[in-house]
Amino acid sequence: MSQEEKEKEQEQNIAPETNEEPKVDSEHAKHERKRRHERHRDESAQKVQEMGEKLAEMNDKYVRLYSEYENYRKRTNMEKADLIMNGGKEMIKAVLPVVDDMERALQAMDDSEGAKEGITLIYNKLMTILSQKGLKPIEAKGQKFDENLHEAVTQFPATEESQKGCVVDVVEKGYYLNEKVLRYAKVVVAI
Repeated sequence: MSQEEKEKEQEQNIAPETNEEPKVDSEHAKHERKRRHERHRDESAQKVQEMGEKLAEMNDKYVRLYSEYENYRKRTNMEKADLIMNGGKEMIKAVLPVVDDMERALQAMDDSEGAKEGITLIYNKLMTILSQKGLKPIEAKGQKFDENLHEAVTQFPATEESQKGCVVDVVEKGYYLNEKVLRYAKVVVAI
C-alpha cells in the first residue's frame, strides 16, 4: 500500500464524532449575556463611585491636616518671635528698681560733687543698653489719664479746669518693652 492509501484509511477510521448541534444563539442566551454585562457595568460604576468618594474623603483629610500644620507652624513661629523679643522681660523688670534708685540719687546729689558725673555716666550707659533691648519710658506727666498705661496712686484736686483727668505727678515711671507695657506708671491724677 502506498502512503496515500494509508493516510486515507486512517482518516476514515479516525473521523471525529461530532454530536454537537450547530451553535444557535437563542434569545435566552442573548438575554443572559446582556444581563451579565449590565451587572458587570453596574458593579464597575459602583466601584468607581466608591473610589471617588474615598478619594474625596482622603483629599479632605489631607487639606485639613495641611491647614492644621500651617496654623501650627505660624503659631510656633509667632511664639518664637515673641520669645526672642521679650525673652529678657523678667531680667529687665528686675533691673528697673535699680534704675529708679539711680534717678533718685541723681536728683538728690549736689551739682558740685564729682560723683554725680560718674553716676550720670553709669545711668546713661545702663539706659542706652536697656533701650537697645526695647525698653522705652511711658510719658505720663501732663497726659490724659489712661488706665491702659497708668496706675492712679492718688487723686489731687485740679487747680485749673484744663488739668481735670490729667496726670499731675509721676510717683514711679512706667516702661514699655517692645511696645508692650512692662510696668504701669504710678501717677497722681487731678480731679
